[in-house]
Amino acid sequence: MIQVTIVRRPSDGAIDSFRIEGHAEYDVPGKDLVCAAVSAISVGTVNAVEAVAGVVLPCEMEVGLLDALVPLDLDSEQAARVQVILESMVVMLETIETSYSAYIHIHTEGG
Repeated sequence: MIQVTIVRRPSDGAIDSFRIEGHAEYDVPGKDLVCAAVSAISVGTVNAVEAVAGVVLPCEMEVGLLDALVPLDLDSEQAARVQVILESMVVMLETIETSYSAYIHIHTEGG
């Protein structure tokens, strides 16, 4: 199962970090639609944050793991763009969870 952890700031609910780990095991590697979708969404999110907001998210990325942290030193415009992109990621992952809840679980901490 894929475990997604979204960490939010208690003060305003903004996303501070996220961690996606594990494998869906919906199908064999190379044919696993759930893993492919989650990978595309999560890696695409990290790339979009850099391309759209001009922010490089410090992250650890390896097979079965993406752990990313939102930098604290963003100006207000960058911070707003990053949050919109990250909230979009959450919505997309929740959409997958709705259809494939046996293979992905989303947990939110804080906020």
